[in-house]
Amino acid sequence: MDKAKLEEFQKILQGQLDELLREAGKTVSEMTDEKSNFPDPTDRASLESDRNFELRIRDRERKLIMKIREALERIENGEFGICESCEEMIGEARLKARPVTTLCIDCKTEQERQEKIG
Repeated sequence: MDKAKLEEFQKILQGQLDELLREAGKTVSEMTDEKSNFPDPTDRASLESDRNFELRIRDRERKLIMKIREALERIENGEFGICESCEEMIGEARLKARPVTTLCIDCKTEQERQEKIG
């Protein structure tokens, strides 16, 4: 992959990483600033349900942050865009759709097929 394309993907990934980190920081400050005392059990249950939902979303984003950092590291190491299974180039369309991917479409399809069987 040429240098210009790598820089483009690096910029996309860094933008996603920055946005996710901003959102995580916002969530932490909102949860620590919230000094709500709800005497009504229904209101308290609703708040806890909302918090649990927010934390599940942030946990998924935490995993995505790790994948983005790994993808940025692969760019630095010259391994970005190479399938970790067959070592062929991953298609540019697939990388644009999911820049953190480590598998080409054929290997990913096979992996999903194996998961269904197993």
